[in-house]
Amino acid sequence: MSPRDLQKAMKRLGIKLEEVNAIKVTIELDTGEQLMVEDPQVMIMKAKGQPPMLYITGEIKKVEKKEEEEKPPFTEEDVALVAEQAGVSLEEARKALEETGGDIAEAILKLQQEE
Repeated sequence: MSPRDLQKAMKRLGIKLEEVNAIKVTIELDTGEQLMVEDPQVMIMKAKGQPPMLYITGEIKKVEKKEEEEKPPFTEEDVALVAEQAGVSLEEARKALEETGGDIAEAILKLQQEE
C-alpha cells in the first residue's frame, strides 16, 4: 500500500497522518548494535485515545555501534591555568582535573590544600 493510499484509508478511520521529512532513522538496540533506515519514508499516526505511532519504510541495515573515544571534560589550556594558579606541574594539574571532573576551581583548591 502506498503512503498516499494509506493516508486516505486512515483518514476514513479517524486517524491523522503526518509525514516527516527524515533523512535517516536510527534505532539503538540493547545489544549496542544499531538499525539504520536509509532514505526512509516516515509518518506519524495519531488516533484519539491512542499514543502516536511511527510508520517507517526504507532500506534497513544493521550496524555495529562504534565505541566513542572518551574525551576529557577539560582542555590543555585548562591544565595550564590550573598548573599556573596552583604552582604545580602540568601532570599534577591534569591529574587534579581528572579527579574533579574538569572543575577548574575545585582542582586549584585541591592542589593548594595538598601543599
